[in-house]
Amino acid sequence: MHTDTDDEDAYSDASFGFDNASGIASSHTSHDVSMRSASPVPSVRSISSSFRAQAYTHEYGRGLNNYSEVYRLPADDEELFRLDTQHVMFTKLMGKYHPKMAEVMVDDVPGEPKAVLDLGCGSGMWIMDVAKDFPNCSAVAVDLVPMQSLDMPSNLRSEVDDINLGLEHFYGDFNVVHARLISTGIKDYEGLINHIAFVLRPGGLIDLMEYDFHVYDENHRRVQVDTSAVEGPWWARWMAFANVAARQRGGDVDAATHICSWVRNHPMFEDVQYREFWIPCSPWKKDFPLDISMCMRDDILAFLKSGRPLLLGSGVPEETVRQLEVNAEREQLRASQRHYVRLQCVWAQKKHDS
Repeated sequence: MHTDTDDEDAYSDASFGFDNASGIASSHTSHDVSMRSASPVPSVRSISSSFRAQAYTHEYGRGLNNYSEVYRLPADDEELFRLDTQHVMFTKLMGKYHPKMAEVMVDDVPGEPKAVLDLGCGSGMWIMDVAKDFPNCSAVAVDLVPMQSLDMPSNLRSEVDDINLGLEHFYGDFNVVHARLISTGIKDYEGLINHIAFVLRPGGLIDLMEYDFHVYDENHRRVQVDTSAVEGPWWARWMAFANVAARQRGGDVDAATHICSWVRNHPMFEDVQYREFWIPCSPWKKDFPLDISMCMRDDILAFLKSGRPLLLGSGVPEETVRQLEVNAEREQLRASQRHYVRLQCVWAQKKHDS
């Protein structure tokens, strides 16, 4: 566990335009599959072919969302499998929930069931765990494409929306707001945190996790590479290209570096906690759990394929993308580089008097 050393960025309530009294959804692309409320409604167990066709587009051999030009990673079955496996890895590494989760979720307010919002839910594994572990709560999953699980609990609903367009329709409705690895699709992450402050009920928990699109050496120093050359170290080089491509799309790829200071400086949060996790990119570190490092390696191998639409769509030549992929895959399978991925996690509670 480490102490956050980022610059203290000043909080500004002008990050997003907001009206604390507003209950009107700001998104014109929102497709709520039921109703706009945190109340439990029957799960969506099937999606019509016409709705699915509207939600997806196909680029460079992968299925992507059809609503956002910022987030250009896939949303197809192959990507959902990667995210499912990634969720299992994260659970082994850091546990299922923050210790405060159980305390926040105690059913202690008559007539007001606890509610949990998962922003950028991906495959939905985390929010489905929540809905099952806390069966009296109301759970809402938001993403750019509808959840496809046939096993959605009855207290979970799926909403298709671009959260860049605002969260006003959720203000005051939730006890927990969770977001994991969504920075590439967020234009203004500090502004998103400001919205979350208003979405949470007093005492509610914000739970954020991001990584910074960089690779680190065995001494936790950033591997300094850029896109001016196409040479090893290959995984670090691929990440440099992905960083530039996501930034060109408008993604806030530096958010991981600042989320702790943004939350800490916000006047509506208290008890801010920060942890970072260093995961070997391949099974090179002998005193680290082998199953987790192998899972991280497999996640990276799948991510190399997931990133093709992002890189190709940003103008990187196909031959360059192929060269990066082939060599990064070989590097990972041989565990020839002693590299880490750095995950940065922030939790805080909304002040009771806010």
